[in-house]
Amino acid sequence: MIIPRRVCQIGPRRVILSGIQPTGIPHLGNYLGALSNWVKLQKSAEPEDKLLFSIVGWHALTLPQEPAALLAARNDMLAVLLAIGIDPNRSILFHQDHNPHHTELSWILSCITPMGKLRRMTTWKSRLAVARNSGSEDEVDESMLNAGLFMYPVLQAADVLVYKATHVPVGDDQQQHIELTRDLADIFNRTFKGTSPLFPLPTYVNTPSKRILSLKDPTSKMSKSSPDVQSRILLTDIASQIQSKIRAAVTDSIQGITYDPQGRPGTSNLLTILAACTDSDVTQVAKAYENQGHGTLKRDVAEAVEEFIKGPRAQFDRIRHEMSYLDEVARRGATRAIEHSEVTMMEVKTRLGLASINKCN
Repeated sequence: MIIPRRVCQIGPRRVILSGIQPTGIPHLGNYLGALSNWVKLQKSAEPEDKLLFSIVGWHALTLPQEPAALLAARNDMLAVLLAIGIDPNRSILFHQDHNPHHTELSWILSCITPMGKLRRMTTWKSRLAVARNSGSEDEVDESMLNAGLFMYPVLQAADVLVYKATHVPVGDDQQQHIELTRDLADIFNRTFKGTSPLFPLPTYVNTPSKRILSLKDPTSKMSKSSPDVQSRILLTDIASQIQSKIRAAVTDSIQGITYDPQGRPGTSNLLTILAACTDSDVTQVAKAYENQGHGTLKRDVAEAVEEFIKGPRAQFDRIRHEMSYLDEVARRGATRAIEHSEVTMMEVKTRLGLASINKCN
């Protein structure tokens, strides 16, 4: 995926930022979604563009976490990003919670955020529903909502604005939050005027990704929160595990193979996975299998998935145990991120009338 430049764009580089929660080992849907798009962004970016990829630990705290598990998940996610090809020399790869400017700017933005705008945010319901394995968002209500989860769109706005990001590649479910970010940037710019607006209004970039469904319930997305481990393929799964899960995947008893996401969701999901792993068009893949059976399709899907993830899996197995390397990557990423955001925060405080500490030589 390439983020197009505006025809009339002149001057400063693009600042591209995106983040991911430390959920530990990603599943195939994660890899074929945001993660593969980050690698494509890194490859397609112009030399003068700045790319920042963050593991958003503060956001993880909006739902209950077990400290030891969260620590392990943070390290694993960093190792995953390195394993799939994120280059810490080209991109700024860092833990959000290593940079205190995020929460500092979040507080400042919360002081200019209208409650009405936050109440119109709806994603907290989906996060609670997933966390509680609820079948529907209708099963959750505000009695389950904590202030951090209610306010996390403001923190997300701070994540973006503290680096003056110009482009934010996220999924459809986050578009509402990018609109709020633009609103808050505009409110700040109009309220605390200078010779020029402080914050650019970031552009929402829809990142095309394959919607990979559960292998056991193809009416739902593949998810790590599902109690059935057979429903998902993890980056760490070996060939025999992949084969077992694909063989047991829900399909149907209709003869032949066709791509029909509504009428044949299980079969269509396997075709989607095969097409994504082989970088092919799903309709052409379906045509090639129209006279085949599910056994042949499942065999080929399992082989394609194994071929697709075996490289990153091997890299991850190696990197996740190199703690000194992971610590060094995290330290360098935090240093570079803070150098970038520190300039923004000095400008913010100047406009607010908050004094900065003079650093003595």
